Amino acid sequence: MPVFALDENEIYFPDPTLAEEDGLLAVGGDLSVERLVLAYCNGIFPWYNEGDPIMWWCPRERFIIRPSHIHISHSMEKFFRKHKAEIRLNRDFADTMHRCRAKREKDGTWITDQMEKAYFALHQNHFAVSVEAFIDGKLGGGLYGVCIGKCFFGESMFSDMENGSKAALILFAKLLEEKGFLMIDCQFHTDHLESMGGETISWEEYRKLLDKGCK
Repeated sequence: MPVFALDENEIYFPDPTLAEEDGLLAVGGDLSVERLVLAYCNGIFPWYNEGDPIMWWCPRERFIIRPSHIHISHSMEKFFRKHKAEIRLNRDFADTMHRCRAKREKDGTWITDQMEKAYFALHQNHFAVSVEAFIDGKLGGGLYGVCIGKCFFGESMFSDMENGSKAALILFAKLLEEKGFLMIDCQFHTDHLESMGGETISWEEYRKLLDKGCK
């Protein structure tokens, strides 16, 4: 199937099911708030390297965590008993996103200046959220992502202390469960996220969650 070229002057996406086998759907366009919201509501997200054109992806299989299925290991149960852990939302979105970028820059990262600017604009328009975990009163880690309706689309995490990002994800999942959220979209499988309750689902099931959650 062809990879579609997007026009900056028209905010649209082709049918997500037309993505390549590896998930690549389109290139070009922009990172405006309107286009990003349209993308996430259709299971599409940007992911590209510095200097490349914007690349839009929609994998056929999806990896998610259902908030009610978050797994707390025995070691994390001990950690929570030993330490006071709490989360704060939107303590400093720009700082949290930049910390995520800094943790990955030595190995290469998709979090470019352009992406930081675009997601901060999403945050200012109430579509992006940062989550910060405080361990015994100190910033231990965090994450950020896109929040639309009852769906949270995770983008990246960081840890400044042992188990910082794990604590952030676990406590945030519990909060999302209380709020009736349907899923945390993890985009791609990792062994780490699988150990925390992640599961692979079909595009068809994922689309149903999107249609129900992004109303």
